[in-house]
Amino acid sequence: MKITISEEANRWFIEEMGLEKGDKVRFFGKLYGKTDVHDNFSVGMRLDEPEDILTQIELDGITYFIDKRDEWFFSGYDFEITYDKENDDVIYRFVASN
Repeated sequence: MKITISEEANRWFIEEMGLEKGDKVRFFGKLYGKTDVHDNFSVGMRLDEPEDILTQIELDGITYFIDKRDEWFFSGYDFEITYDKENDDVIYRFVASN
């Protein structure tokens, strides 16, 4: 499993969250909502310090990661994040991993 974040989505996170080099953003499953592959759960994100990293990507000095405690939510999928210019928001996609 891996995380992919488009350049445009990275810029959106920087602007919306006021991110700076050295910041770390954790993605996790949260109750309520819906994703491509989960009913009643959506993607949460927050500034956090990693405890036990499952996967990560660094862009412009910012680390985006998924912790092993959230493996249940992402297991079997690659996690792709792109930017939707029309809605000025990010799009999360779960793509079956090999």
